[in-house]
Amino acid sequence: MPALIILAVLVLIVVALLFWAVSTYNKLVRQRNQVQAASAQVDVQLKRRHDLIPNLVETVKGYATHERATLDAVVKARAAAVAATDAAPGERAAVEGELSQVLSRLLVVAEAYPDLKANQNFLALQAELGNTENKIAYARQFLNNAVQTINTTIQSVPSNLIAGLGGFRPQEYFQAVGEERQASSVRF
Repeated sequence: MPALIILAVLVLIVVALLFWAVSTYNKLVRQRNQVQAASAQVDVQLKRRHDLIPNLVETVKGYATHERATLDAVVKARAAAVAATDAAPGERAAVEGELSQVLSRLLVVAEAYPDLKANQNFLALQAELGNTENKIAYARQFLNNAVQTINTTIQSVPSNLIAGLGGFRPQEYFQAVGEERQASSVRF
């Protein structure tokens, strides 16, 4: 009789461990899928920005014909960003940071042209670009929150055992790089 009780307790322990292992594995799969979905949302917003840029450049080109270097830099940075679509998050962040910098320069150039600043098409594009930048920031934040969640699970004991067996690896954050990271200074 005591052997039967010991066997029953051992079976319960094994069943509990199996249940925990399956539950932890499923949790990791859900978190990995969340990271992938969040990454896809970042891609959607970045593509939206990439699609707006040619229209913005064409609008500015009509008014600021002698600002060719800035316009060329925007076109070149956009092409690099589009080409980096399949790159690692760190590489993409660097390329997107460069695109943000040249876009800022383009908008500064536009400030020097009163007719351009009054152009309804330019104003609409500028507003849409600002809206898209906000959506990109939100999508990046959502992605980084999902990455933090899965990385915490992967690195925490005892779920790290299941993560190691299941082949789960820490994910890379989508971090701002270069000047994009620096806060703008306000001068009076």
